[in-house]
Amino acid sequence: MIPTLAGASAFVAWLKLVFAHGRFWHGGPQLERRDVTDAALPEVVVIVPARDEAESIQECLTSLLRQDYGGPLSVVLVDDGSVDGTGDLARAVPDPDGRLTVIEGQARPEGWSGKLWAVHQGEMAALKRLRPDGFVLLTDADIVHAPAHIATLVAKAQEDRLDLVSEMVKLNCESAAERWLVPAFVYFFAMLYPFTQVNDPASRIAGAAGGTILLRRTALERVGGVEVLRGALIDDCTLAAHVKRAGGRLYLGHSTLAWSRRPYRGAADIWRMIARTAYVQLRYSPLNLLLTISAMGLVWFVPIFLTLFGRGRARWFGLGASALCAVSFVPTLRRFGLSFWRVLPLPLVAAFYTAATIGSAIDHHRGRGAQWKNRAYTEEVHAS
Repeated sequence: MIPTLAGASAFVAWLKLVFAHGRFWHGGPQLERRDVTDAALPEVVVIVPARDEAESIQECLTSLLRQDYGGPLSVVLVDDGSVDGTGDLARAVPDPDGRLTVIEGQARPEGWSGKLWAVHQGEMAALKRLRPDGFVLLTDADIVHAPAHIATLVAKAQEDRLDLVSEMVKLNCESAAERWLVPAFVYFFAMLYPFTQVNDPASRIAGAAGGTILLRRTALERVGGVEVLRGALIDDCTLAAHVKRAGGRLYLGHSTLAWSRRPYRGAADIWRMIARTAYVQLRYSPLNLLLTISAMGLVWFVPIFLTLFGRGRARWFGLGASALCAVSFVPTLRRFGLSFWRVLPLPLVAAFYTAATIGSAIDHHRGRGAQWKNRAYTEEVHAS
């Protein structure tokens, strides 16, 4: 009786996820390339916070300075206490038109996350020059942009009257750890923030992907600027939540015009990336952690257990849930150009993410806090 009930619950849960959860598993939405040269295009100021990004900073800045964008465009890089020469490498990037400004970041005040303090300093510099109808583009220092990327983002914002346009950039998927674990990251992110629901003004769900966030100046000022986010560790989704609550319209999709150069050479690198914000996402709540573990068990582990060891109806429910799980992961694998057989170990990958979430909670309650870029954040700052 109990196995059958558990199997039926898992099967119903997967029916809801696949058919009534914003089609989170779908391959889109995705912006089409746009080459826009209209001289009346709005001004864009790009803000790039950078801390120890020597490997990628020159490629990132070069791609931004070579954009095919007909409107005014400038780039502000904030060197956030780098010790690897990031600032010097940035200043060495060819900039014949004088569009790049490199700022030495000031010491981080208490209560600010390091990245957001750097973004705030860039924001202050950008707003001094940005026209009232202009846009701010927030992007990471490990992102490389195709020449038409900014024009495509602005065209989407203008055509659909959007206040925030964000894209999940293409992530590295070359090392063995990346091939095993990175596609699931994109899949789980879309499960948490179904793109169609983010893009629906009637939905309360708000999300963004920090690698690419194009934001109207008016929307930024309406929410109170970057300062309202000051301590947020999930800064992208927190910003999107503020914009949507203020009546702004959002777009979140997958990008074909921007790529992350950040490598995750081993499983430990991905573990740290997950653990940095997993318990923040759960609002530091042991109850939420327990509920999450229970939900993960029902959705990921019950179906495979019943498929392998169940009998009668329990096994059929397990097979049905496992089939829905596998089918829903196929579009993500296709996006990364990976073989379909990688649906088989997905429950093991889910176990890895669950363990990293538990590790995030343990770090917090031991006083270690969130660890990232040689910084530890022990204060409780929430996702939104």
